[in-house]
Amino acid sequence: MDVIEAIRQRRSTRSFSSRMVPDEMLRELVRAGALAPSASNLQAWQFYLLTDPVLVRKIDLFSPGLSGNPPVIMAICSDMEYASIHGSPNSEVYGCIMDASMAAENIMLRAAELGLGTCAVKSYNEAAVRKLLKLPPHYRMELLISIGYPQGAPRQRRLRPMEEMLHYNTD
Repeated sequence: MDVIEAIRQRRSTRSFSSRMVPDEMLRELVRAGALAPSASNLQAWQFYLLTDPVLVRKIDLFSPGLSGNPPVIMAICSDMEYASIHGSPNSEVYGCIMDASMAAENIMLRAAELGLGTCAVKSYNEAAVRKLLKLPPHYRMELLISIGYPQGAPRQRRLRPMEEMLHYNTD
């Protein structure tokens, strides 16, 4: 599958089969995330793979955006201590968010290529999820991604017409 095909096929998956994702596939997703561009090549990201069904269910309780009983949840965090030492002043605030977002897109496109479904989620109780993950205080949570084999066909998405969003030369 080429990149544009992965972009076209990728959908937010909200219903997953119970089939477990092999560890090597999960590692491949992290490798894809780590290949994302990073402001000043900072790479302050940290990837948490949650495969323990008990932990996944607990996180699900505090994450209204998660749905469909995903067998895997990935948490992408930024090491803000590392960012403050190695990055520019704006790296901490904006660069890490941008970096985590680009890593997430790489992860979701690679997942689509591997036949996996994903859904990026920002709606969660950060304090509760931080506690469950035992995150150090200097790690900032950026987003969660549910991962698994899709169950059922994805719903069609409506795309806005190009004319509504494209502007040339600001005229």
